[in-house]
Amino acid sequence: MKHLLILTSLIISGSLWAEKDQPRSIDQAMQVLDSFMLSFNSRDMEDWSETLNYPHVRLAGGSVKVWADRQEYSSVDIFDGLASTGWHHSAWVSRKVVLESENKVHISTVFQRYDINNNPLKKYQSLYIVTNNNGHWGVQARSSLAP
Repeated sequence: MKHLLILTSLIISGSLWAEKDQPRSIDQAMQVLDSFMLSFNSRDMEDWSETLNYPHVRLAGGSVKVWADRQEYSSVDIFDGLASTGWHHSAWVSRKVVLESENKVHISTVFQRYDINNNPLKKYQSLYIVTNNNGHWGVQARSSLAP
């Protein structure tokens, strides 16, 4: 039921991406962001780590963090900390491609955090850089105004 609520929320918010007549790289990048959000909301570090490319870089909360590989990334579960703030799930509010090439797409996003009753908590701007590394599309870097 939880996954159905999250999927329904993504569909209603327009997050599931489907556009005609655009570069394949943009389609791939948007699909990665859909998977990123679905796996994030499922609170599965292993699945979530598979939506990334490595080394993975995150700029947030005034610091820069780099993870060398999937094992390092998935070894720390962040979801208890988020849940302690009242967070239950997140959704994309907007996603706009600002730079695109055959193997890299920069996407300016806004995402919203929600509580268990689907009440909005906080909204954040961010930039996601999605890359194709050896045939695997994943988020290579992200910078957000989230903590």
